[in-house]
Formats: sequence, structure tokens, C-alpha cells
Amino acid sequence: MVQDTLVQNKLNTYKEELTIELNQILNYWIKNTIDNAHGGFYGQIDNDNHILSLSAKGSVLNARILWSFSAAYNLSPNKEYLNTATRAYQYIVDHFVDKEYGGVFWSVDYNGNALDSKKQVYAIAFTIYALCEYFIATEINNAKDLAIDLYHILLEKSYDPVNTGYFEAFSRGWGTLDDLRLSKKDANEKKTMNTHLHVLEAYTNLYRIWPDENLKLQLETLLNNFFDHIINSETNHLILFFDENWNPKSDTISYGHDIEATWLLLEASHVVKNSELIKKAETIAVSIAETTLLGLDDDGGLWYEYEPAQNHLIKEKHWWVQAEAMVGFYNAWQLSNNARYLNTSLQNWTFIKNKILDTQHGEWFWGVNIDGQIMRSEDKVGIWKCPYHNSRACMEIIRRLN
Repeated sequence: MVQDTLVQNKLNTYKEELTIELNQILNYWIKNTIDNAHGGFYGQIDNDNHILSLSAKGSVLNARILWSFSAAYNLSPNKEYLNTATRAYQYIVDHFVDKEYGGVFWSVDYNGNALDSKKQVYAIAFTIYALCEYFIATEINNAKDLAIDLYHILLEKSYDPVNTGYFEAFSRGWGTLDDLRLSKKDANEKKTMNTHLHVLEAYTNLYRIWPDENLKLQLETLLNNFFDHIINSETNHLILFFDENWNPKSDTISYGHDIEATWLLLEASHVVKNSELIKKAETIAVSIAETTLLGLDDDGGLWYEYEPAQNHLIKEKHWWVQAEAMVGFYNAWQLSNNARYLNTSLQNWTFIKNKILDTQHGEWFWGVNIDGQIMRSEDKVGIWKCPYHNSRACMEIIRRLN
């Protein structure tokens, strides 16, 4: 009984602190990122909170803003959150959606003109994901219809009917590209774990508002892509890159993606209500969480990546990796009742409070290096630095605690 009371007290504190932090994250974005001069949101703010107002604006950043504020409103109705979500929605519709060829542009300039017009499936997936959350908040049918249209475009243009899965990227008119990479650090391969994980996430949210039978089949196929190809059953790590035939093209371990996948796969299997897939996802979630413990430092932070061939651990602790660790280990505790996973989630949150939160300006720093020093050359807001991972971690655990 004493032990149960101690655990409950920890959980109550966890919820209280995450509720406060969620509000602080969202308030930072409302206060600092709205671009009243050129529309939408600023494309870049540096580590010292200096606004770079002429920077490009990314589709992933804007979709993640739309999702974060829509989800926050759905958790706790706040008119300011909804207004911010609506601003993001309108900007996406007006500037990122390609009305000629379909899909969304990768980036626009600070005035909202198409800049990089390639079609990255990852970015389209995030737009679907966000539009669905906005529909849940508003019941605006145009948002739902656009999400469905983007889903059909991905099926038509990107889906591999021979081997299943989705090809990575295309030109504006959906032609082939020599460079398919999502970022400069990625391998130039036709299929990636990262894109498939977020197509899965997008389709999961779409199925919540549009329970279409073919969409359900696509979700189940994506789950089996993970179980059959993407998860290495011998190591309990995700394989990051593949050719078109699902042959592995990488051995790099991404601890953040490993732990993120554990709960997203389980969420998708529950949404489609497939008991066989749920059972698989539950087993895999705990197995991967156990393996991911090997990537933890003594301070509760989770390292970024490990390259086995070179025995090289990238000793950086990025903000998004910590956010996913909070949720993934909490999820493993719920499945297994193993207190070690709950304690790991709590220790990771303590690490975030000590090292990642910017107590002066707000939001989270990009991360810290091996010496625990802030990575000051990285953005506070940017193409990749968004309110999604950290706000989502707060909301996900708050929901589970409710």
C-alpha cells in the first residue's frame, strides 16, 4: 500500500509538471513565432531567440504547428490555441498545398512563395496528420477532404504495388529525383523507416475521422511492413534505410526512433482493432524498450545514435529523442508493470528539466553534447525544430494519466 501511494504521488507530480510545461511550450510559440509582417509563422529563430525573419518556411514545421495547437485544443479547449491552429491551417492551404500537381511543397520563402517544390512523402504525411487533428477540433469538412485527397495522392503516386511501402520523394510533377534524401544526414535510398513511421501515424489519425476499409488495409500493411522488414528481430532495433525490395541499406541505430515506434505501432494497431497486430505490437514495444535502455546515460538522457560498424556512439542528447523516451518508457511500464520503465520515464523528464529546458527564453534547446553543454549553433525554431515532439509527449502522458 505504501508503495502504491508513492507511485501515485510520483504520477500526480508528473502530470502537474507536464501540464505546466505544455502551457509554457505553447505560449512560447504564440508569443515568439507569429509572423505578422509576412503571414504564418517565422521560419527560423536561433538558439539565443533571435528571429531570422527572412528564412524559408518549412511544410513540416507548419504542419507540426497545426497538429500541436489542434491537439492542445482537443485536450483542453482554449480559444487562443484554436486561433493559432487556424492560422497554421489557412497558411498551409494558401501557400503549401500545390494546387496544380497535388501534394505539398517542401518549403516556401518568407513571403509564402514556393521555394523547394519537391514532393517529400514525409512532409505530406505530416500534413495529413495535422489536418485530421484540426478537423477533430473544428469539424471543418474542407480540412478532412484535403487530408483524404492527400491520402489518395500518396496511394496513386508513392505506393509500391509490387513490394508494398512508399517511395521517398518526387519532383514537383511527381517525376523521379536523383536525390531522395529527407536531410543531408540521411542515406539516399528509395524507402526509409522514418517516412513509413509517419505515414503510419498520419493514416492512424485519418482512420479516426474516416474509417475507410481500404485505409484500414493500408494501415495493417504498414504495420506488417514494420514487423516483417523494418524491425530487426535479432537486435530489436529499427533498420533505417532500404532499397525498393526492402533490402537493408543501413546498420545505424537511432535510439529516439526505436522508442518512438514502440508506442506509435501500438496506437495504430488499437485504432484498426486488429487483435493479432495488437498482440505483436505489445510484445515488440516492451522488447524494444528493454533494448533501448542500453542507449541511456547515467543522467537519464538518451543518446542520439550508434553506428555498430565503427563502434561509434554519437554522444549528443537531442530534445526530440528525450521527448520520445518519456512516452515510450511510460508505455512500456503500462504494458509490463515493470517499475524500471516508469522510473526511466521519470528520470528522463528530470534530465530534460535540468539540461534541455530553456528557462530564460522558453521552449527546449536542441540538445546537449557529450560534455552536457548546450548545442548553441542549432535552432530554437526551424525546418526541423518544432513544437510537436515535446508538446506531444506532454499531452500523451497527461492523457494516459487522466
